[in-house]
Amino acid sequence: MQTLTVDLGARSYPILIGPGLLRARALLERHVPGRDAVLVSNTIVAPLYADTLRQALAPRRVIEVILPDGEQYKTLDSASRVFDVMVANRLGRDAVVLALGGGVIGDLAGFVAACYQRGVDWVQVPTTLLADVDSSVGGKTAVNHPGGKNLIGAFHQPRAVIADTDLLQSLPERELRAGLAEVIKYGLICDAGFFDWIESNLDALLAREPAALAHAIHRSCEIKASFVARDEREQGERALLNLGHTFGHAIEAATGYVEWLHGEAVGTGMLIAVDLSQRLGGVDAALVERLRTLLQRAGLPVEPPRIGAARALDYMRVDKKVQAGRVRLVLLEALGRAMVTADYPDSVLADTLAAHFG
Repeated sequence: MQTLTVDLGARSYPILIGPGLLRARALLERHVPGRDAVLVSNTIVAPLYADTLRQALAPRRVIEVILPDGEQYKTLDSASRVFDVMVANRLGRDAVVLALGGGVIGDLAGFVAACYQRGVDWVQVPTTLLADVDSSVGGKTAVNHPGGKNLIGAFHQPRAVIADTDLLQSLPERELRAGLAEVIKYGLICDAGFFDWIESNLDALLAREPAALAHAIHRSCEIKASFVARDEREQGERALLNLGHTFGHAIEAATGYVEWLHGEAVGTGMLIAVDLSQRLGGVDAALVERLRTLLQRAGLPVEPPRIGAARALDYMRVDKKVQAGRVRLVLLEALGRAMVTADYPDSVLADTLAAHFG
């Protein structure tokens, strides 16, 4: 097992990475306090792993709330279902919420934990690569609104992140590939050497070789933990972690959160962001093609839906990084060096959107 720490003073917490952690009773005893636990999962993951987790937590009372699978269910209605169960069981502030699933379950369960009785403890148990390397770390919790992704939420740090790498062996191929987009992101924004490593080890990652996956998860979490420790509430440099997300969220919203997985949209969004960076003189065209090739090797889409530049911009303007009516974008100055800026010619953004969205 490898352990990292998200350093937030009194609210610091560990990220535990390794095989067999879901069965590690002593480890769970340390990180899941209290007598009552609410296990939030979905109809895909729960049949595979809920029993294992419940047995490891015995003799605690574990109350399950199983939600439908999919981004389209990351809503206030789904959160209300969890609240209703917690209220019906008269759970107090010593209850713990367990998020067993991918990014959707993690975001929603964390939002419930942030709100119930003004905040209760929660633990992330990610089951997808994307959740392992990104959404489970950092305390960003939310549900979606018809007007945009993650518009209703709160910062609420977990007590621990327990990333059992064995769970990735049952992950559908498409989900594994979508998670690789977030791994690639870390190399693009701050570690050119890691980007090189991903290019060299992509086949091992796709083959789910344990050592390769463990390294990718560890390095990704190490990078994200450092950003969170320095900028917990995304007032500054943590926004760099959103490379490709503004474009990606537009893709997700335009397609109703159904057709594209989050990682797929982020991967295509990163390519658009790097293309825009090249048009602005930040990187050369060779990096754009290098990224396109890597995404294609990973089996990720590189062309967004042809929704039109104007419509894409409308969705982007709902993004949480908009300030004073101006869309702030994460762009690259070089491989391994990113920036957040609203200082770009509108005409160049328009040309980039037209090239990709039609």
